[in-house]
Amino acid sequence: MAICGIDEAGRGPLAGPVVAAAVILPAKGRPKGLDDSKQLSAEARDELYAAIRACGIVGVGIATVEEIDTINILRASHLAMKRAFEALSERPVAALIDGNMAPDLPCAVECVIDGDAYLPLISAASIIAKVERDRMMTELCAQYPGYAFAKHKGYGTPEHQAALKRLGPCAIHRRSFKPVQLAMEMRLAG
Repeated sequence: MAICGIDEAGRGPLAGPVVAAAVILPAKGRPKGLDDSKQLSAEARDELYAAIRACGIVGVGIATVEEIDTINILRASHLAMKRAFEALSERPVAALIDGNMAPDLPCAVECVIDGDAYLPLISAASIIAKVERDRMMTELCAQYPGYAFAKHKGYGTPEHQAALKRLGPCAIHRRSFKPVQLAMEMRLAG
């Protein structure tokens, strides 16, 4: 009777998709050092990512920028979570979800605020989602030069906001997010 952990990465950035992961880990032989992905170095995340993939069952789900702009970031996050759950090769009887709101899933669901910090299943999902999204943003950096997506992963850093003002939004910017809207308005007015 498997239980999965589910978490997402990329709710806050101004660009790129939101990515969720669902992870089932074995009862024994779990990777050591699982933690909230934001508390780990990129190197530690990469090592744990490989270890989780080697021993666990992993599903990844994505919601596109267009979906984020159409249905809002919360619903898009839930859509990505649902897709991650559906991508699992084994059907869990329950899901532990980081946060206080959950998508509609065909199993028992428990929301755990800050679960990525202390529940290994959610920590594992947090790591998978973050590494998958970071890798996507690094690939998108080559397609959209000038924004430094590989460096800030789409978050609203001063460097990213300066590039947004200088270049305007590109195809992977979230038009429903206020800083992107302001950059578009400035370019139209300028």
